[in-house]
Amino acid sequence: MDETPANARTSRWIRRFHPTDQARVRLVCLPHAGGSATAYFPLSAAAAGQDFEVVAVQYPGRQDRRAEPCLDTVAAIADAITGDLADWSDLPVVLFGHSMGATVGYEVARRLEARGNPPLGLFASACRAPSAQRIEFVHQRDDDGLIAALKELSGTDAGVLGDDELLRMVLPAIRGDYTAVETYRHQPGLEPSCPIQVLVGDADPVTDLDEAGAWREHTTGTCQVKIFPGGHFYLNDQLNAVLQTITTTLAGWQPGICRG
Repeated sequence: MDETPANARTSRWIRRFHPTDQARVRLVCLPHAGGSATAYFPLSAAAAGQDFEVVAVQYPGRQDRRAEPCLDTVAAIADAITGDLADWSDLPVVLFGHSMGATVGYEVARRLEARGNPPLGLFASACRAPSAQRIEFVHQRDDDGLIAALKELSGTDAGVLGDDELLRMVLPAIRGDYTAVETYRHQPGLEPSCPIQVLVGDADPVTDLDEAGAWREHTTGTCQVKIFPGGHFYLNDQLNAVLQTITTTLAGWQPGICRG
């Protein structure tokens, strides 16, 4: 375990926006395809004062890691994150992944399980279960086709979508992420023992309720599904409700560590 104080650490993968000295649990958040760590800045700010701390993963190929080559397989991303998390094990770790981030989070949970250090739990947001993946080829579209897919989901910042030069600058990272998630195939094997809390929008065009419910097949622990109003990026409009769900769920997973 790294004994360096958490607020003094630097990390290639982890961004810590609002240090929480009283934190008793660390919520490690994994972005969607094309997303960056700052996607979780609002959640981190809203959680300030809670007894859990929100940190976010920064994938290569964007923002302060823009010069680094993208990783275009879920396995490679999960391997790297798992290795980096070894320096953040001073607190129990909970994983929160949205869309592609949930698939990555699941594979990180499997790796932590294999190392004998399973996470406290996994939040799987707006994501089909690993065994319910569809065959899709968005990553093979030309740039205009990829941009059209982004606009359909409205998951990319409107300022980026409206700036053609900026948008085309970040397209390699977006394409790499789509390649990773669309070529991912679940491999049977060790499943996490931690509980899974699934979150999904009732009008999500990417994940239907059956595909969300199939997460029950991917833990030897408990699995619950909570439905929110909204589409694939429901959490942008349901931030307070999502935060309340996180707080209540954490209290149930580890009584005495987090307040409900």
